[in-house]
Amino acid sequence: MVRTPDECFADIPDFGYEPRYVEVDGLRMAHVEDGPADGPVVLCLHGEPTWSYLYRHMLPILAGAGLRAVAPDLIGFGRSDKPTDPDAYTYANHVGWVSGFVDALDLRGITLFCQDWGGLLGLRLAAERPADVARLVIANPALPTGTSPSEGFDFWREFSQAVDPFDAGALVQQASYRTLSDAEVAAYNAPFPDASYQAAARRFPLLVPVTPDDPAVPANRAAWAVLEQWTKPALTLWAPNDPVLGNLQAEFRDRIPGAAGLDHRTFEDASHFLQEDLGPDLAQATIDLIATTP
Repeated sequence: MVRTPDECFADIPDFGYEPRYVEVDGLRMAHVEDGPADGPVVLCLHGEPTWSYLYRHMLPILAGAGLRAVAPDLIGFGRSDKPTDPDAYTYANHVGWVSGFVDALDLRGITLFCQDWGGLLGLRLAAERPADVARLVIANPALPTGTSPSEGFDFWREFSQAVDPFDAGALVQQASYRTLSDAEVAAYNAPFPDASYQAAARRFPLLVPVTPDDPAVPANRAAWAVLEQWTKPALTLWAPNDPVLGNLQAEFRDRIPGAAGLDHRTFEDASHFLQEDLGPDLAQATIDLIATTP
């Protein structure tokens, strides 16, 4: 296990949050928070290869509306501990770590904002612990059950294993609509001072269950069985120009009963990392959902 030195995060722009830590399965898991401690919880789950920094444009707006915005760093990312053995990273382990995080903070009545792997994990969390999740905000994830979500994902999966060096900042820039500053690009590279810290980032694309014999397929099918009966609010906020997952909005909007009648939105001026492109818009849509679905 490695832990990114604190000095790597010394010059992160526009992210003045003090990290907080909990222990999950013997690993230190980091998170940041904004807003009142007794406010309704919005749990913001990032994906690959980002960290809680991705939510810097959303956290203060959510907090300003009286919400408790919580953004963890998944194990292997950000300030959280990083096992160096790739085999430590399984889909089931990641779901367990997120579930353990929720218990460590005793989060209940959660409005779940999930994007990319944040959705593969968060939607499993919602399906396996529905009593703890009040609403879903679904922004460009997937929940595969044995087939690939797109040709774009197939390309990414292959590219992610071949590219050297694995430049997280450049990858986020490539999958964002707006141009990031050099400091922002560097912030995405900060958790990974060298390749020994990148085991999770390398492994994540291989964990997406795109073949019928993948060990995660039964659990994802079970999750869909719950989601297809889910009547609590489920809002989709989507970037159709995302080359990896831009084609999946209708799958969530049409299969989840709780999506009916909500103000689903598509954003043409955004790509895979919507939080980088339109964070304030996403935050306001989340606030509006909570206000209209008490």
